[in-house]
Amino acid sequence: MKILVLNCGSSSVKYKLIDTATDATLAEGGAEKIGLADGFLKYKKPDGTKEIRPLGFTDHKGAVEAILANLTDPVAGCIKSYSEIDAVGHRVVHGAEKFNKSVLITPEVLQQVKDCYDLAPLHNPANVTGIEAIEAVLPGIKQVAVFDTAFHQTMPAKSFMYALPYKYYKEDGVRRYGFHGTSHRYVSQRVGEFLGVDIFDKKIITCHIGNGGSITAVLNGKSVDTSMGLTPTEGLMMGTRVGDVDPGALAFLMKKHNMSADSLQKMINKESGMAGVSEISSDMREIEAAVNAGNERAIMALEMYEQRIIKYIGAYAAEMGGVDIIVFTGGVGENQTGVRANVCRPLAFMGVEIDEQLNAKVRGEEAEISTPASRVKVCVIPTDEELMIARDTRDIVSK
Repeated sequence: MKILVLNCGSSSVKYKLIDTATDATLAEGGAEKIGLADGFLKYKKPDGTKEIRPLGFTDHKGAVEAILANLTDPVAGCIKSYSEIDAVGHRVVHGAEKFNKSVLITPEVLQQVKDCYDLAPLHNPANVTGIEAIEAVLPGIKQVAVFDTAFHQTMPAKSFMYALPYKYYKEDGVRRYGFHGTSHRYVSQRVGEFLGVDIFDKKIITCHIGNGGSITAVLNGKSVDTSMGLTPTEGLMMGTRVGDVDPGALAFLMKKHNMSADSLQKMINKESGMAGVSEISSDMREIEAAVNAGNERAIMALEMYEQRIIKYIGAYAAEMGGVDIIVFTGGVGENQTGVRANVCRPLAFMGVEIDEQLNAKVRGEEAEISTPASRVKVCVIPTDEELMIARDTRDIVSK
């Protein structure tokens, strides 16, 4: 099957066309700045070169139409007609407790996704807009929703509950849901294939670290704990997100600075993390350059960032009674060799030992970076959420 995978944001639509018979990516790109006059479509041409077309989409429907037109373009495209697209798979951020797996989109499913708007006000409305845009442009085509939260629905209550009055869980659904689930599911499965082991009798810790970041404890193939919570703000220190913080500190700042809830949300999501502490950048490459130049604030920010990863790995190893495999993925996990080394060195007490020279060479490729003597396998596995979405879509549509 040829599956079109869409990831719709509030002002963008990223896409990949994947042939599930071979797992090959036939086309990829994205529409940016939807609704603005300087909107554009960027995409990879069949010869591998990249191109940008200024188009100026008025809405998501226009962006989807531009993407489909590009896919069938005689020069830039890779298919002759829309009929070659067998189905469309959508990344949907929040499924709450309604969905523990990917599902065929029906009117009832679409309404349930809308019912989660209050839990993901920045993401789910955009996801729904993409679904409705496809229905308008390709009426009747089968569509599948793949939820970021679904993989974590196997967490036990002791992991997902907050120690708040129980009524807020019962009435408002306030609990830890976790995110990046499609990525954690993909890399935990893929590392088993890569190492030739059965993940259903293994203790795995998957570290999806990038501008956003989360860590998941995967016991016998199932998520049993994860660092993100009700929202993607909890857990690790991220590019612009605060991660774990004393809620009393937030109440203190709100009162002292007369901050509104919206102002607080902006601060903890957009102005904190690496960017907020370093006052340099949220981009790890720029942070590392500043560290190499001796910038003390950048050094402190990087040490904070790495320490929190170490703490979660240690906590999840304790929770599972040990760890067999640690996986690094995401933009930082796949490419920042120094972060991987600095995270792994303090874990020597658990039997973690990496090959420093090999680690320094591995960027964006599958590799085992632990030594033969290491009691814990440490691997780099590039994530491929789009492929996971395409496979789920194929399997559901085939049934």
